[in-house]
Amino acid sequence: MLSLLLPLISLLIHIQCLTVESQPVPLKQICSNVTGNFTVNTPYAVNLDRLISSLSSLRQNGNGFYNISIGDSDGKVNSVLQCRGDVKPEDCINCVAMAGKRLVTLCPVQKEAIIWYDKCTVRYSNRTIFNLLEIYPQTSITGTRNFTGDRDAWEKSLRDLLEGLRGRVSVIGRRKKNFVVGETSGPSFQTLYGLAQCTPDISEEDCSYCLSQGVAKIPSCCDMKTGSYVLSPSCLLAYAPWRFYDPVDTDEPSSVPSTPSRPTKNETRSVAQGEKNRGVPKALIFAVVSAALVVLVVVLLVIFIRCRTKNKRKTNNEERKLEEDISTDSMRFDFTMLQDATSQFSLENKLGEGGFGAVYKGVLIDGQEIAVKRLSKNAQQGETEFKNEFLLVAKLQHRNLVKLLGYSIEGSERLLVYEFLPHTSLDKFIFDPIEGKEMEWEIRYKIIGGVARGLVYLHQDSRLRIIHRDLKASNILLDEEMTPKIADFGMARLFDIDHTTQRYTNRIVGTFGYMAPEYVMHGQFSFKTDVYSFGVLVLEIISGKKNSCFSNEDSMEDLLSFAWRNWKEGVALNLVDKVLMTMSSYSSNMILRCINIGLLCVQEKVKERPSMASVLLMLDEHTLALSEPSKPGFFSHSDMVSDTSSSLGLNNAKTSNYNSNTELYLR
Repeated sequence: MLSLLLPLISLLIHIQCLTVESQPVPLKQICSNVTGNFTVNTPYAVNLDRLISSLSSLRQNGNGFYNISIGDSDGKVNSVLQCRGDVKPEDCINCVAMAGKRLVTLCPVQKEAIIWYDKCTVRYSNRTIFNLLEIYPQTSITGTRNFTGDRDAWEKSLRDLLEGLRGRVSVIGRRKKNFVVGETSGPSFQTLYGLAQCTPDISEEDCSYCLSQGVAKIPSCCDMKTGSYVLSPSCLLAYAPWRFYDPVDTDEPSSVPSTPSRPTKNETRSVAQGEKNRGVPKALIFAVVSAALVVLVVVLLVIFIRCRTKNKRKTNNEERKLEEDISTDSMRFDFTMLQDATSQFSLENKLGEGGFGAVYKGVLIDGQEIAVKRLSKNAQQGETEFKNEFLLVAKLQHRNLVKLLGYSIEGSERLLVYEFLPHTSLDKFIFDPIEGKEMEWEIRYKIIGGVARGLVYLHQDSRLRIIHRDLKASNILLDEEMTPKIADFGMARLFDIDHTTQRYTNRIVGTFGYMAPEYVMHGQFSFKTDVYSFGVLVLEIISGKKNSCFSNEDSMEDLLSFAWRNWKEGVALNLVDKVLMTMSSYSSNMILRCINIGLLCVQEKVKERPSMASVLLMLDEHTLALSEPSKPGFFSHSDMVSDTSSSLGLNNAKTSNYNSNTELYLR
């Protein structure tokens, strides 16, 4: 009996100890201007919103392919969605829904766009895209490691693998999702794994041609790289020296006889034996089944204990590794102590919530007030931001930067402990009609200068050169004297100016409305990225209005457009907060100077924006006259990119010079 249960026991162990399946990983997206742009509330915008909203409720199907059109000829949105052949139907729906939401965020005004995830692809356009072979836009994602062995052997193994996949995928057929995987022996005792897939709406010949173009691109894009994706709208190829896909059966089943065959002699004997066994006493059968159930319960109990121990050991190992990365005993807080200090992280003590967790006020036993940032357990990138923020802020000391007191790690809990600032964040003052009455010009000017000094320290005066990448009003904290302190360094990046003055990233982070156009559109970032955010912040402080929520009664304009137009018309003071204009400390000359500085910081061309060191000099009213600003980035009337209330972790990619900074995320 036990021998019969062994296969079942093995299966149960596998199920119980299975790790959580990885989330879909964005690879790259392209926003096309070929078919034009759209504006808010137009038929195309409405239909696109309907499409994206419907993706999470799509009906699961067997081939992971969807062709959806919404609307009529004027604002019709056509979409093609496809999941990788090894992706389960429920995971497919999750992937396309996630990809669709990300794509409209990254391509907010383009009528045509495409995004590739490791598990799915989402496309939409105002033109017909179904039943069409489309090789372009063609792009690639490469790993960072090169193969260092026998070049000829590597190229032959890779070519044989990819050509073999190309030959098989075009004849698999729609029922098999036009998807094949394979492996081959490579040099240096390696095994190369690959996959290929075409959309099922194109012919076998078109599929073969699309994949051949992908294979032909390998030498120019991915020479000797150990892993790469080659992506087109109609097909994709990928390879790596490890199996990055789930096992799938892509072979056609053998034919099955249409009529049952006659039983063999042995089968007849088995049937006769079964008839004979019908006479076994029921009591004996009951006893055997009962014994089997007891054994099964014991086995399940053992499995539960083993898996619980294994998971606990894994958690402890992860916790130990994180502690080794950031550990400093003098800055470690006891988790229970922080629980007590915050009244078990009660809602009454909650100060706010950001993209990666909530912040609570706490009071230690000695009476010291603290702010505790508790990382959300659901934050996808939270562990990285936690380590990043600790390692950076622990090494920074400046009057205009928030002071980090320590950290706590307990199981899955990740806490950062900061000094408590009684006036919380700047947005609570400048955007509040009641609190704003306390914000006289002298205080606002002090905040502008303090933030500028903090950025100068980050950019050039500290021993680390840091780009904040998420500067905004809610990340400026105020102490009891209204001294500003820059906070939230989870998105910050170290920057080595000895090598380059700008870099590119495939992961866009920050808050829309504060992000520079070259950063949003191309992933290009530099110190001038923070300068742009600072300029937006200055204009918000002067106007008392959020850039994302600014509304002009006469026309649909965002804050930057309104400030620029009034500056050009010679009536820049129209921007000023009406509450501010009634105060005794009002200084029109200095306010005009700060508006000028704000517009200089948000200029469209990166090289025309001043450095933060120059801004600090400009804020001195005794310096020379300022230059005339040019048109701001994202200057528009109605096609404004909206802000979100929390930081976003977005994946973006340039259409050129991308490979040098792209990591390959194969499962």
